[in-house]
Amino acid sequence: MENLKEEALQYHRSEPKGKLGVVPTKPYATQHDLSMAYTPGVAVPCMEIYDTPEKVYDYTGKGNLVAVISNGTAVLGLGNIGAEASKPVMEGKGLLFKVLAGVNTYDIEIGTEDVEAFVQTVKMIAPTFGGINLEDIKAPQCFEIERRLKEEVNLPLMHDDQHGTAIITSAALLNALEIAGKRIDRIQVVVNGAGAAATACAKLYLSLGVRPENLVMCDSKGVITRRRTNLSPEKAQFATVRDLTTLADALRGADVFLGVSKAGVLTGEMVKTMAPDPIVFALANPDPEIPYDEAKASRPDLIFATGRSDYPNQVNNVIGFPYIFRGALDVRATAINEPMKIAAAHAIAALAKEPVPAEMLQAYGVEALSFGRDYLIPKPLDKRLLTAVSVAVARAAVESGVAQHPITDWGAYAAALVQRMAALAK
Repeated sequence: MENLKEEALQYHRSEPKGKLGVVPTKPYATQHDLSMAYTPGVAVPCMEIYDTPEKVYDYTGKGNLVAVISNGTAVLGLGNIGAEASKPVMEGKGLLFKVLAGVNTYDIEIGTEDVEAFVQTVKMIAPTFGGINLEDIKAPQCFEIERRLKEEVNLPLMHDDQHGTAIITSAALLNALEIAGKRIDRIQVVVNGAGAAATACAKLYLSLGVRPENLVMCDSKGVITRRRTNLSPEKAQFATVRDLTTLADALRGADVFLGVSKAGVLTGEMVKTMAPDPIVFALANPDPEIPYDEAKASRPDLIFATGRSDYPNQVNNVIGFPYIFRGALDVRATAINEPMKIAAAHAIAALAKEPVPAEMLQAYGVEALSFGRDYLIPKPLDKRLLTAVSVAVARAAVESGVAQHPITDWGAYAAALVQRMAALAK
């Protein structure tokens, strides 16, 4: 652990400090170049944009620029560490956007926990960007912040802690159900945790076909039922009428457990009471709701996933957000809506069923990977995610009417994505 700490500190403080930089994209070696970049040449595109605002996408980098915005109130595994301490995380997110999908980012850390101040700050800087990725904002403030900004900012916008997790777990769920031979409209689902990720996952599961009466949500006080008072609106929408009190009660006969809570809340004995071929997604980090070995020992028919890279079926948002924004940016979407999220989930699920390239096997040091109980979703380094997810999201944006710059030749678009990343790698 001490070696890891020092290595991480050295990685970040080595020159140049941080993980992102600004690189010129136009010639700048001559006086003529500089006169084009700044005065007097720059006045020409300024006035073009003044006359036709949409031309900002033609003459600036807005269309390939995402703001990664946080106030550092809910940093994964670290909690409320504040704006400045969250900056390494936001820079890291920007690095992933760039190297995986060619998306430029500015990380913006806002020093407030006041919802109104946060919303107004984002609204005022929104003209700079083509998209907005909200990150590591605590519940329940994150719900109101995202709701307000979706209404007031005409850009693709997503709180990744909510919807990225929902999309990836939905892909894993679809494939796990196929392996288990179960229909989504007949399964019993238990969600443990009632924060941002849990709420978004539950909503997307319902959109995919889980019946509302078959979904039970638990928080630190037990099952969220209609008998309880003083429930927040986010919890109240999932309150059940069933006579259940504890997580153990809810799990008897359940087909699916989704944990976005804390370590130690799930036991092997609880898993044994679930239905045949139970699906358990224990996503608490760094330690899942139930230890891997205990879970696997509880029953042989278990389908199990965690958020950790050292176990099979890692649920990692990195297989979603870079490509979701890539597709949304490329059609100049005005939102990231439900059809786009569902399309992303299906695309990720479908990719796991494709033959795995040799370079992927080599990258992970394995001889084989094939669709099954230990390979529900693609690995984070799978380069095919770029075309699979970006194309699916862009197409869904066009079909759902939120694309301002529709694509018609999808084959050419997929090829252009590959070419763009190849050029970036040079």
